[in-house]
Amino acid sequence: MKKRTTWIIAFILVLAGLAVAAFVLLPGRGGKEEQGPKTARVVRRDIGSTVISTGIIKPMVGAEVKVGSRVSGVVRKLRAQIGDRVAAGQVIAELDDAELRAKAGQAAAALAKAEADLDLTRLNAGRLGSLFEKELISVQEWDQAQSAVKVAEAQREQALANVESAKVQLEYARIYAPVGGVIASISTQEGETVAASFAAPTFVNIIDLERLEVQAFVDETDIGRIREGLEAVFTVDTYPDAEFRGRVQAIYPKAVIQDNVVNYIVTVEITDNQGRILRPEMTANVTFFLEVRPNALAVPAAAIVRSGGERFVTVLIDGRTERRTVKTGWRDGGYMEILEGLAEGETVVIVE
Repeated sequence: MKKRTTWIIAFILVLAGLAVAAFVLLPGRGGKEEQGPKTARVVRRDIGSTVISTGIIKPMVGAEVKVGSRVSGVVRKLRAQIGDRVAAGQVIAELDDAELRAKAGQAAAALAKAEADLDLTRLNAGRLGSLFEKELISVQEWDQAQSAVKVAEAQREQALANVESAKVQLEYARIYAPVGGVIASISTQEGETVAASFAAPTFVNIIDLERLEVQAFVDETDIGRIREGLEAVFTVDTYPDAEFRGRVQAIYPKAVIQDNVVNYIVTVEITDNQGRILRPEMTANVTFFLEVRPNALAVPAAAIVRSGGERFVTVLIDGRTERRTVKTGWRDGGYMEILEGLAEGETVVIVE
């Protein structure tokens, strides 16, 4: 009886195992369905010969300005903060101008005295002139009178120049933005004393974000193919879905050598920023278009196999595959130009 029970249990276990195996192997029940090959169609697209490099976004010459003070004094008011947009001519800081106003007043008073002295000297010279005509005074006395007028005139001119200088110094107490842009940094604060000497102390840095360029580092093996006017596109990490356009503006004649790698700086003028805000020091991935072949036949490069010095693709025709030799041209990104061997609309197998 015990032996019979053992056989029954073993039989049940076998049936259970067969049932589980059948369940797993049934389509859609946990088993993997057989998948067909990955394919792509032969299409027409623009294919270009390109040079790829990395670069950095930089302000153009004159687009970044360091604004400072030309006179010494205490910062009374800062009228801009980091990130603020300012217009050319806008007041961004003011110094305490009490001392400068006092000097301007002194210069004005000195000018008034010089003008009064000049008037008196001219009046005296006029009287002496009448006496000289009547030969009542000597030639020496008349010469001295004329000389005194000239000295008084010079003193008046000096006093007038001092007044103009005092006005200019007083105007320097107000610091204006020389260009429009964004405040990038501030290196002072209200209440701080600045001392102007040979170099004007910097108050703020202003960057015009509308006047940026890309400085691309092109390898020495490719620099000979780059020329002014070439079209280029670039991307930045912060906008992965956007492609910005530019044009080669200049090529630096001097190389940049780092870790024994020779590169040349190529400046790219940004012609289309896609309505996005670009900022200095962003890393740019730049592609230079050397030449473009429009409407060329192309397939994904992954569909092409090299063997024995020739290139082949596998074409899918009515459910069957056919190996075919092709002649290729330029490669542009993930696509390869097809010169011979395929027709538009045919389907090729992608090699995994």
